[in-house]
Amino acid sequence: MGTFLSQEFGASGGQLAMAYETQSIGAIIAPFIIGLIADRYFSAQKILGILHLIGAALLFTVSNSESFSGFYPYILIYMLLYMPTLALANSVAFHQMEDPTKQFASIRVLGSVGWILAGFTIGYLAWEGAQTLKYTFYMASSASAILGVYSFFLPNTPPKIGSDKKISIREILGLDALAMLKDRGFLFFFFASILICVPLAFYYQHANQFLNEIGMKAAASKMILGQISEVLFLLLLPLFIKRYGIKNALILGILAWGIRYLLFAFGDTGAQTWMLIFGIILHGVCYDFFFVSGQIYTDFKAGETYKSTAQGLITLATYGVGMLIGFRFAGWLTDQYITDLGHLWKEIWIQPAIFSFVVLILFLIFFKNETIKIKSL
Repeated sequence: MGTFLSQEFGASGGQLAMAYETQSIGAIIAPFIIGLIADRYFSAQKILGILHLIGAALLFTVSNSESFSGFYPYILIYMLLYMPTLALANSVAFHQMEDPTKQFASIRVLGSVGWILAGFTIGYLAWEGAQTLKYTFYMASSASAILGVYSFFLPNTPPKIGSDKKISIREILGLDALAMLKDRGFLFFFFASILICVPLAFYYQHANQFLNEIGMKAAASKMILGQISEVLFLLLLPLFIKRYGIKNALILGILAWGIRYLLFAFGDTGAQTWMLIFGIILHGVCYDFFFVSGQIYTDFKAGETYKSTAQGLITLATYGVGMLIGFRFAGWLTDQYITDLGHLWKEIWIQPAIFSFVVLILFLIFFKNETIKIKSL
């Protein structure tokens, strides 16, 4: 989307931030849609189907936008409807499983496969180089329409909560889990999770734009190496945590973000192409070793008391608040380094690298290791 907006409309970093932060706004709104509507009145598979069918129409509309002002309202509405589908899809999946800890991984990995196929298609058909990335939205619109129809044929997943039962905003947002912040270790992890979303936002918002701007051919196809590594490192993660502990897993994840952006800063499409490729491959370590490890740590700290609300609180803090800050900061920073030929990417990538290393130092000082038993992912 970042490359599309810059190619089609000459969008600024601030405008890219507006477009990408619709994901964060959607993440903040999603609990209300799930808690007030989906969990109370409709079967999950039906509302999943409706949201994806509406989403298909919205994606088709944005592909034909003639300006950023015509693009933004539709992508905002789309993300407000899309973000709740993540929880709904999980709800449908978990409802059918006898042992989600063993069965869910084989389902979840198909999401990465879909991402890989999408990136390969964009790169193979050279939509980036031909400046025809509007076809990406046609592809996503078609997939959303197919998924919308398919959802109605999924096994029935009835509402979790009776429509007559009162539910508070505190329950919807998972704010009951705020009591976990009394634990010093979890408190620091909570704020570190928000902070590390700042460099994460740089990757989502500007990595593809960066690679295309410096001349990497079929950049989207190269970026699927990140999803492939995500799958591989997800398999290695339980073994690493078992041997080295949760703190070292989290530290390695933060360290990988800093190294990745240094590689982006000093890499190029000539002799230093390997640095760019290695930086992309590090995505598996960056994401799995911090965010997936963080989900495991959160589940461990929550215990039975806050198990149902703790993950929602972390998601709201990271994909909502943290990413919202990150997208806005990334957009502002890239606008400070515009040139006639594009951007001064070395100066841009150095900033999130330094930010990551600062978070790493704080983490090394304040976070203590804890022994966590891992069953499976």
